[in-house]
Amino acid sequence: MKKLLAFIFLSLTVYGCSDNNKIEVKKILLFGDSLMSGYGLSEEYHLSAVLQENLKSEGYDIEVINGSISGDTSSDGLDRIEETLSEFDVDLIILGLGANDMLRRINPEQTEKNLEKIIKIIQNKKINILLAGMVASPSNGLRYKKKFDEIFPNLAKEYELPLIPFLLDKVALKPELNLSDGMHPNEKGILVISKTVKKSIIHLIK
Repeated sequence: MKKLLAFIFLSLTVYGCSDNNKIEVKKILLFGDSLMSGYGLSEEYHLSAVLQENLKSEGYDIEVINGSISGDTSSDGLDRIEETLSEFDVDLIILGLGANDMLRRINPEQTEKNLEKIIKIIQNKKINILLAGMVASPSNGLRYKKKFDEIFPNLAKEYELPLIPFLLDKVALKPELNLSDGMHPNEKGILVISKTVKKSIIHLIK
């Protein structure tokens, strides 16, 4: 099983927009769950803080806001997206929900519908989106996995969104990069995730 997951993870690539569609970004909002909120870590190792410093080291003066909440499902995200957008004036949202849906075995069709509604709300506000994808474990059953894994590529294609196919690429299944629960990234894992996200952001911006 681990070999199968590792093969899938290594096969994934990060997609972005063409040079003709570069965007200007001054503020980024992370809108996800515990994988982006900083679960179990001191604030200095929250993805928002690490990513902001990583971008700064590349010469980009961009503020990264932590709008992620541990435990959130796609339904929870849908419930709070309007209020969140009213609080923050941002240029780009990194949408990273779905992991808790998978853990709770929520119907992938419902997850996709919730994410689609969130995307539409964000796009109606003329805010750019970078979609951070997730893949399901084979332990959920191959039928479930197939349906779940199709969610993010489908949405990226339908709404012409840049996509990180798997937020935990090069981190999942590596004990040295995760907390003792084996699910959430530790300080070293956050550094790897930040590099993955930074690469996609830089590909997007002017």
